[in-house]
Amino acid sequence: MTISCWKPTVEGDDGDVKGKIDGLLWYKDLGNHLYGEFSMAVIQANSSLEDRSQFESGPLSSDYLGPQGTFFGVYDGHGGTAAAQFVNDNLFSNFKSFAAEDQGVSEKVIRRAFSATDDGFLSLVKKQWLTKPQIASAGTCCLAGIICNGLLYIANAGDSRAVLGRARRGTRETSAIQLSVEHNVNIDTERDDVRSKHPYDSQIVVMKHSVWRVKGIIQVSRSIGDAYLKKAEFNREPLPLKFRLPETFFKPILSSEPSISVHKIQPEDQFLILASDGLWEHLSNQTAVNIVSNSPRNGIARRLVKAALKEAAKKREIRFSDLQKIEQGVRRHFHDDITVIVVYLNPKLIDNSPQCISPLSIKDRRHVNS
Repeated sequence: MTISCWKPTVEGDDGDVKGKIDGLLWYKDLGNHLYGEFSMAVIQANSSLEDRSQFESGPLSSDYLGPQGTFFGVYDGHGGTAAAQFVNDNLFSNFKSFAAEDQGVSEKVIRRAFSATDDGFLSLVKKQWLTKPQIASAGTCCLAGIICNGLLYIANAGDSRAVLGRARRGTRETSAIQLSVEHNVNIDTERDDVRSKHPYDSQIVVMKHSVWRVKGIIQVSRSIGDAYLKKAEFNREPLPLKFRLPETFFKPILSSEPSISVHKIQPEDQFLILASDGLWEHLSNQTAVNIVSNSPRNGIARRLVKAALKEAAKKREIRFSDLQKIEQGVRRHFHDDITVIVVYLNPKLIDNSPQCISPLSIKDRRHVNS
């Protein structure tokens, strides 16, 4: 097993590795990872950006002698930034610890990393609960991808999405293949699943303002955080009244358990798109894949964000140039925070053992408060 030779490349180093900021946009137009190239972009809509994201390539184990690969994550927060920031700071380190313990990458390692991260955040909530009760209502969707030993693992809790672009043999077309399962109760199968897990609660899923919500409050049924819907001890004063349930509960209402798919990477697999639901509200899977397959690689994540914003402007019957002038906070009435990561797959690199490269660690820096 080869090990890395040089100083890690991290956010804040000189050069373009840390990405660039342009108003409400943060972007990293193109970089290299162990198995190809990647591009990232984030656009802020909320007063405080609630999305977080990261991209790691190199050692996947804390002992540096274990597997090498690439890890990437999109964390779409709600109820503030605390949970998404905690995941951004802790999920990958937890993953590396369990990968070292098990001496490899597996579904079990990923599940343990999600669980440990959720437990860690709930412990933080317990410490800060009396002075910062609103932290109990902070949560985040969590979408992570790992490439290692020719396998692609996609783990998802919440309603972000991962889509694979695969070349169709004998044509110039690229198919969109969704790899993630979404946990949003507006999807019939997810609503049925939640009801089956809470058979004695007729109000587990309620239609409110024409949208299905768990307990009439939240659309996602799985997340990291949301302590107020996982432990009854946090569903009381001093939690703000709008988050409090009228009755207590004896088992967690939301789960942090991810849905995981494992995919053996094929030569036809060209790229992955991971994005928060802010992108998918405006672009279909196939539309996004078509944009990536028909465009230059440099700045591709930024191009997807722009395509989504153009659709958002069109739906509200305003010009794209006028949408761009709207400040954060007010912007949320037109679109959500949007995070996009595009990961290109080079079959020649995937088939060979990882080479001796400089480890890469990059996180978005588009965190602007009102």
